[in-house]
Amino acid sequence: MKRDLGAFAVVAPLLVALFTAHAALAQKQGGILKMYTPDSPASMSILEEGTVFAQGPMMGVFNNLVMFDQQVKQNSLQSIVPDLATGWSWNEDGTALTLPLRQGVKWHDGKPFTARDVECTWDLILEKSSDRFRINPYKSWYRNLDRVGTNGDYEVTFHLKRPQPAFPMLLADGHSAIYPCHVSARDMCGHPGSRWRATVITGKPGRPYLDGIEYAIIRDRSTATLAFISGKFDMTFPNDLTVPLQKNIESQMPDALCELAPQGGQNRNLLVNRDKPPFDSPELRRAMALSFDRKAFIDILSDRAGRDRRGAAARTRRDLGDAARPAENTAWL
Repeated sequence: MKRDLGAFAVVAPLLVALFTAHAALAQKQGGILKMYTPDSPASMSILEEGTVFAQGPMMGVFNNLVMFDQQVKQNSLQSIVPDLATGWSWNEDGTALTLPLRQGVKWHDGKPFTARDVECTWDLILEKSSDRFRINPYKSWYRNLDRVGTNGDYEVTFHLKRPQPAFPMLLADGHSAIYPCHVSARDMCGHPGSRWRATVITGKPGRPYLDGIEYAIIRDRSTATLAFISGKFDMTFPNDLTVPLQKNIESQMPDALCELAPQGGQNRNLLVNRDKPPFDSPELRRAMALSFDRKAFIDILSDRAGRDRRGAAARTRRDLGDAARPAENTAWL
């Protein structure tokens, strides 16, 4: 990072999931991906933040013990792959999950990554440490976790209160980063300015595809779209484009690859206080839901673009070489 963020693992797989390359097309290694974000991260501490504005960029900086395979579209226990761990195994009664760790991994300040870093991270989350987070949004995830123990410098065991077969999915989540034990929770927090860059050092062959990602904070959607059209950024996001904005991009940038997001995008809901009469009646809430003309609702929002198509995205290959086919719900120039 341009700013001093303390120490981070040097094997970060920088946004491997950002795009899927088509095998038949030539790829160019390196380059800086220029992006915008609608808001400034409250801090750089991913374990203390609950919004995508901090979590999204920081997922490309930190490492997990395990992660979901970024080439598999649907997350599951079967799609979990090693990251800082080299594997994992359960004891007979399913209450102890042991993970051997990679050796030779170093933090950016040169200090070695060890099992103690993993133990310290979950001591912070479980609030068993003398150090403290400002806020601890993920403590409730680990109500079934009793403690994390170390078996030498390169093996850890998660001891559960009762069997929990899906527990590895918590470890694979993008928010389950490992922190350096020798850096305090306070020092893990930093606050970027209006523009900042994540630069990656890695020991994995062929990783990362990019040299870094540069973020600019632009809160206004129309301003961000105009900046994309003018060439200042390489991509937009599914939640940021309405159908009219997408059509505007297509008319001004004929080389841009745009596609509507068939699922996901911005949520649009009818919100009522179910504790207050008459909305405390399930029958009334059901009648309200059924009273909507859903087709008309979708057609108006999507400009008749199709069933449940909410949001659009555009991306550019300008600095990434001839990189390939758009991934699902994305587009490139």
